Order: sequence, then C-alpha cells, then structure tokens
Amino acid sequence: MSFLKAENLSFTYPDGTRALHEVDFEIDEGDFVTVFGRTGSGKTTLLQQFKPQILPNGTTSGTLTLNGKNIVDLTEREALGTVGFVFQNPEEQIVTDKVWRELAFAPESAGLPQGEIRRRVSEIAGYFGIEDWFEKKTDELSGGQKQLLNLASVMVMNPAVLVLDEPTAWLDPIAAADFIAMLKKLNRETALTVILEEHRLEELIPVSDKLLVTENGTVKFFGETREVCRRCENEAVAFLPAAARLFHALGGAGECPLSVREGRRFIRSFAPQAAAEEKPRPSHDAPALAWKNVRFRYGAKTPDVLCGMDLTVYENELFCLLGGNGSGKSTALKAAAGLLLPYEGSVRVFGKPIQKYKNGSLYRNCLAYLPQNVQVLFSHDTVREELDEVGAYPNDLPVDWSGLLDKHPYDISGGEQQLTALAKVLAARPRLLLLDEPTKGLDAPAKQTLGGILLQLKQTGMTIVCVTHDAEFAASYADRCALFFRGEAVGADTPRAFFAENRFYTTAANRICRGHLNGVITVEQAAESCRQNGGGGA
Repeated sequence: MSFLKAENLSFTYPDGTRALHEVDFEIDEGDFVTVFGRTGSGKTTLLQQFKPQILPNGTTSGTLTLNGKNIVDLTEREALGTVGFVFQNPEEQIVTDKVWRELAFAPESAGLPQGEIRRRVSEIAGYFGIEDWFEKKTDELSGGQKQLLNLASVMVMNPAVLVLDEPTAWLDPIAAADFIAMLKKLNRETALTVILEEHRLEELIPVSDKLLVTENGTVKFFGETREVCRRCENEAVAFLPAAARLFHALGGAGECPLSVREGRRFIRSFAPQAAAEEKPRPSHDAPALAWKNVRFRYGAKTPDVLCGMDLTVYENELFCLLGGNGSGKSTALKAAAGLLLPYEGSVRVFGKPIQKYKNGSLYRNCLAYLPQNVQVLFSHDTVREELDEVGAYPNDLPVDWSGLLDKHPYDISGGEQQLTALAKVLAARPRLLLLDEPTKGLDAPAKQTLGGILLQLKQTGMTIVCVTHDAEFAASYADRCALFFRGEAVGADTPRAFFAENRFYTTAANRICRGHLNGVITVEQAAESCRQNGGGGA
C-alpha cells in the first residue's frame, strides 16, 4: 500500500476555475518531494489538499489517501498530529507573544497532559537549537528564527507528513540555507515525509528524492529527481539548479548534474582558466539618490539600524542592495522613500534634500516605492478595481491579465500580487523606482519577465533601486550591486566584479565556474564561455 496516493484528484473554485485536474501520484514514506511549476499552475492548491482545514471554498473530487485513509476523513485532532503545514510568511503562523508559548500552543490546543507538553517542548527546543532564545518575545526574532520557530511548533505534534508552501520566500540566503539544512536533518534522521513547494530551488533539488512539476493544474513530470531534471524541457528548465541549466544549455548529454560540486565536475570537460570578458563599467550620470552619513534608529534606547550610511545611485542605473535579514536594507529604502526620518545625515533625491519636497511632490512623477508586503497596497475587491483606482495601464506590463482582473487581489498568487502592485506604483510614472524584494513569490520565468520589464523601464530613463536576496537576479540585471552589513552599504561595484570576488555571497554559476571559467557569474555567461572554448559534455 502506498504511503500517500492521489487518484484523479481535482479541485474547482466556486467561480468555475479548475485549479487541479485529475492529478495522480504516489509518495513513499520518508520521501523528500519538491513541487514546482509556473505561478498559478495549481501548486498551492495541491498542497492545501493535504490539510483540508485550510482548503479554500470549492469542490474536490478524486481521492488523496494517507496509509489508505482518505485525508478528508481525518478528524481535526487526527489531522493536527498527522499533517504539519508551514506557510510562506513567517509572521502569519505565529499566534503567541513568547517563543515557549508558541511551542506549547498546538499541544495545549490538542488537550495533551501538561507533563507531556513540557517534555515535548523541551525536546523540540533542544533539537532545533532554540534554547538561547526560548524566553524571547516572538516579535524580537529575525525572519529566519521566526520560520524556524514555525517549523518547530509544527514538529512538536510529531506529524507523519510535513507540507511547506514556499517557506524560504521571505528569508535571506543564509537563513534559507539553515532552514533547508534543518529540513534535510528531519528527513534523514526521523524519516519524516517532506512535501515542499518553492521557487528557490538551487539547494532544494539536489537533496530531493522526487520532483513533481505542475502545469495548468496537472502533473507535467513526477519521478526521481535526476531523471526529471534530465527530461525537463523548454520553460521548465528555467526552474532547475544552475548545474542542470548549464547541462541543458550545452546539449544535455550524459548524466545531468544537480549540485555545485557535480557542476564543477561537469565543467572540467571544457577548457580551464578561460577568463570571461568583462563588460565596461557604466559611466556615472548625475546622482538620482544619495544617502550621506545617514543614521536611524527605531527607538531612543535601541541600536542604530542605519550606521552612517553613505551611498550614491546614479540616474538611469539599476542598483541592487543585497544582504541578510535585519541588516538595514528595507530601512534604507524607507528612508529614501520619505517614510522614515533619519536623526542624522541627509537623503537627496535628484540632488534635492528629501524634506524639501512639499505637499506630496515627491510622489508625483518623481519617486515610487513598492513595499515588501504588497498586500498593504490593496483595498478593493478585484484586481481591475485596484488598477482602475490609480489609472494603471496593465498593458504596459507583458502579463496575461485576462484571468486576473475579476479576482480578489488576496486570491491570486504571491507572484501575481507582486506584478499587480508593480502596475499600481508604475501608474505614478516615477523617475525613481524603489523595490523591496520584488522577486519574492515569483517563479523563474516570471523573474525573467520582471527583469525584462525593469530593463525596459531603464531604457525610458528610469532609475531603479532594488533590495533583494536574489543573487542570480542581481547578477543578471543590475548595473551595480552592494552588500548591506550592519547598517552600511559596502563593496559597491559591477555585478561581475562584486560576485566574482565573493566566495559565499555569490551565484551558483560562479561557484561552479570559479577556477575553470573565471569571471563568470551567470549560467548564460558560463554556457557562452564553454561554447567558445570547445570541449564536450561529461
């Protein structure tokens, strides 16, 4: 008998939209399964089938069974101890004010004896390394700590299946790597069955036993990881790790590499030490945005978040700020948008001190700001009304709006929300566009679409400042990058110089090619260098 089995599983929303259509798959106990596919292809709806308590309104047909029992027949208490679910936004799942209370919340809700609750909470806190912040307030935790707490709070109920919906979307690369390492540990040491949906697949695919690829509500591919990566074609290739994309770009012969280590072995068959040509550094125009000795703190007795920040972004430049959660990136962007007032230093927009923009003139054909949580921009019942409110021109963006306009903005995917919000802020026709994590929630093809949009906007003369955790996106589209650390921007340089000199905060393509194809920071550059140098696949 299969551990988890879906047969003819379908789901239709009340408006008639079919999100899943006759889905079939079988998952063995202890499998680590990664689910990916285009935004709107049914991934989240599929994961919600494992937890009927969070399933949206609609009609389900077919079956999803766990050890032969239909999941919809599980009582609420059985479901609590059988299927754990971790959401995308770390903030949305935390319900108490203290870490220890959060860990105890689920077993207390299930009515477990106090002695057992204390034992479970103590064990899980030790296993997850939470003891040092066990007594902390939950609102004092970093994004990575909050998501780790969410995971621990689910695991305290000893579920047989763990389902996660883009759990690293809000995390910086280091916090995301730590979170994935914990998932691998749980899977390896406890035989926990893990089913996870992500757009951030560089580290996940190499550790997955199986991949499930969705397309228009159906299963496009399902099977052993390396075989699915080898069989992927066309748009699906964009989701794969850098090593696998390089393999496909160079003809797809032999065994498909998955990890950086396997990618380095693959690249050895090409001429080593071939230096990639450095693009000329962009000439600097007039300053568009400048922080000068900017200092800011959120409270009189709290530490500075911005610590004498000095940075200049020039007109018609696409500048990316990278760095860890809590390093001050978003705070710097809010100061530039006039939403926070530094207690020292100055912020200038197009040479003018920001405080001299009076009566909202800063936001009229001058500056626009897209926050990290784009839902704060939504106040209407449909996407159409959201766009009409500001006179947005959706046709300016190469997005298929036909299936979105009549939906509630909260009912569309995270990536679709990002693009809707971007359309709204662009309606102000800004000269300077500030973006806080714009690739969050976007699948690989959608990131390419966004990158193309930003390049088109740059061609019109717009200056763009983008806070991002996405090193590959910055490497592909930025004119310059800088690393934010302890309230300051350091190391500003072209992407090639910036990422090629970094050993840890860099792209997977650079890790693969370092020492063999020097200076390469993207898969496209690597493939082109390999073609020029000759050689064959491993």
